[in-house]
Order: sequence, then C-alpha cells, then structure tokens
Amino acid sequence: MSTITQGGPSLPQERRVVTEIPGPRSRELLARKQAAVPAGIGTTLPVFVTHAGGGVVVDADGNSLIDFGSGIAVTSVGNANPRVAERVRKQVGDFTHTCFMVTPYESYVEVCEALNRITPGDHEKRTFLVNSGAEAVENAVKVARHATGRPAVVVFDHGYHGRTLLTMTLTAKNMPYKHRFGPFAPEVYRMPLAYPFRWPTGPDNCAAEAAAQAIDAINKQIGAENVAAVVIEPIAGEGGFIEPAPGFLPRLAEFCKANGIVFIADEVQTGFARTGDLFACEHEGIVPDIVTTAKGIAGGLPLAAVTGRAELMDQVHVGGLGGTYGGNPLACEAALGVLETIENDGLVERARRIGSIMLPRLRALADRHPVIGDVRGRGAMVAIELVKPGTKEPDAATTGEVLRRAHTEGLLTLTAGTYGNVLRFLPPLVIPDHLLDEGLGILEKVFGDL
Repeated sequence: MSTITQGGPSLPQERRVVTEIPGPRSRELLARKQAAVPAGIGTTLPVFVTHAGGGVVVDADGNSLIDFGSGIAVTSVGNANPRVAERVRKQVGDFTHTCFMVTPYESYVEVCEALNRITPGDHEKRTFLVNSGAEAVENAVKVARHATGRPAVVVFDHGYHGRTLLTMTLTAKNMPYKHRFGPFAPEVYRMPLAYPFRWPTGPDNCAAEAAAQAIDAINKQIGAENVAAVVIEPIAGEGGFIEPAPGFLPRLAEFCKANGIVFIADEVQTGFARTGDLFACEHEGIVPDIVTTAKGIAGGLPLAAVTGRAELMDQVHVGGLGGTYGGNPLACEAALGVLETIENDGLVERARRIGSIMLPRLRALADRHPVIGDVRGRGAMVAIELVKPGTKEPDAATTGEVLRRAHTEGLLTLTAGTYGNVLRFLPPLVIPDHLLDEGLGILEKVFGDL
C-alpha cells in the first residue's frame, strides 16, 4: 500500500508496478463500488487513486502509472498543481459558497475577464460560468436561440457534446450515450464531418465536398434562415480525435456569418493549450461567435464557461442565465491558477513539444504495424485509429486488447471513436520527457507482442 503523503509535482516521476494491476486493495474498493454505485457508471481502469501529479497517478496498492489521460484532458497543468492548490487552500478558509447571483465575488469576474481576453477575436465579449461542458453547450444554444429567434441547431457526425437531454441529442454516438434515453430534443440536424481518413473520395477532396454537402443540406432541408446555431468541436474528441480537413471549418464559419447563424465552437476538450494553440480554433484563424470551455479550465475542479460576442450575450433577459453552483469560488480560484500556470510555464509551447515527440514515434509505429490505419492529432491531443490490416474496417477488439496490455504495463490511456477503435493520448502538459518516452516505449512493446 502507498505510504506517500502528498501528491503534485513532488511525486517521484517514475513508473512503478509493484502488484498486478489492479492490485488487491483496488479490487477490494472495486467490490465496494459495485455494491454502492450503479453499473451504468463505467470504469476504464479500476485502480483507485490516492495521489497524482506531474505525469503519474499512484494507486492504493502503491503502483505508479504513467498518465496519458489527464482525467480526459482535465488535469493539463498537472494534478495538485501548486498554484491551483494554494489558491484553493486559501479560498476554502475564506468562504466556500455564496451563489454569485445572490452576493457576487471578485474571482468570478476575474475568470470572465481572462476568458474575454484570451478566447479568439478582439471583439467585445461577455462570459458566464457554469459547472460542466454539457451545461456550457446547452447554455450556448439557449443564447443563440434567444438572440436569433430561430429554432434549429446543426451538429456533425462523430460529435460529442454531453449527456444532458439537449447535449445528448447533439451527440452523434448512440452507445453508450443515447441508447434507450429518448425521445430526444427537437430541431437538431446532423451533417457530415470532414473526416479525412474515411472520406469516400479521399482526404484531398474532403474539406470542399463535406462543406458543400453540409451547406446544401442546411439550405434545402432546414433553411438557413431557420438555423440559430452551428455547434462543432474544432477537433472531434470522443468521436476519435478527428481533425476536420483543412478548409472545412473556415467554409462553415463563412456560411454562418453570411446567414446570421451563430457559430459555436465546443472547445471543452480542445481548449487551454491542449492542441498547441491556446484554443484549437486558432489553428485556422477561426473566430467563433461563442466558445464553450470546461475540462482543462480549473485543474480538476468543476467549472465551465460560455464566452461570446457581447451583442449576443447581452440580449438574454435578467435571470435567463445562471445556476446555484455556477462559478463556485473554489473553482474560480483554481481556474486563475490554471491560467497563470499556462502563461508563466509556457504550456502552449510545451503542448507543441509533446506533439513533436509523440507523432513521429507513432507514425513510425504505424509503418511497422498495419493494424494502425491512421495517426493524427495536434499538440498533446493525439490518437491512432486501428483497422483490420489492408482495410479501413474498424478493429475495436484489437484496440481493447492494446488498452488492456498497456494498463497491465503501467500506462494509463483511453479509447475513443464512433467505432470504438481509437486510442487517444492526452498526457498532462507538465509530463516530463522521460515518462513520455517510456510510455511510447510501452506502446511499441504492446504492438510488438500482439
């Protein structure tokens, strides 16, 4: 059992496997979980964590695992980040809640000011804070519908936007997110995504053809004048880390601007330096009307935000936006610590460095193993798609086996993809190079042993 007393970057940055994974203590806790928690709450790797920091996660049996997941892109600045921890520690001794809508506090305003400043575009903006990515997306749609007076919302194949009724409707994948949870929200329309690896006429034609198909369908099937918002992830996250073909997003943004449609960028997974830009939209110079953020915003505390053009956001009547816990003071202080860390520690550049290490190694791995059909990603948001060799048929079974073997070796990583055949890598931006190298070595070993 672990004798470590504190997490954060002071943890030994090493992989250490001292029991089978999961070990006996984690198995005991798993049995308690199964008796107390609904079966619908799944677990990728049932090791029960006691400490984490830097690039490692330490479990109840004393195993130290290399972290290629970051709690699904949440702990980008590292678990128990010192700036985050210190701010939260001070705040919890001052007050833990008042509800910003009852008696406000400065840290909420500071977070909003920062997001107004750093999100794409130099136009006047407004921000409000909520609890989760799904809540942010749902509120962005509310704002767009209120401002435009229109009902329809356009989303895309392979998109993931949350688990509430509306965001579950916006999400493309049925299992496990939508299965038997209907009926769903009305006036949501799905269009093709520019998915280069799977586009029927090839990646070179992907952007132009996908955009043309989407725009034609919007015009003919919905009517652009009825569309309140287009909602899209700049890189599809749960759908498989799909980078839309270059040119696709700018075409959509231009169409929206020409037709009075609110362009909403769902940056919940891609934001806060993850992709090697502060926000993934910046890669092609996209300036959204509204940006939704969460995950990496507050170092693990529940916080999300909706940031948009002032003329849109200010149209909503008083009381039309808000929530009891939105912008909790502990989470706001954590967010200020995250933003300070990203800026002072150069984490945008660090994300690019991580990508420059991972992508060549993974491409070389794909050259040796034809089961890897595609390698893609930007910065520290990288994935490989597994297929039956010589085809593009998804190979979810091999993906699951690679995941299992990587976990056994002490590498925590995740899957994704509409077809369950993508391994996604989201290391903390503060992971040291030697752990990055060792984690990639584990993947090379696993594929070599298949």
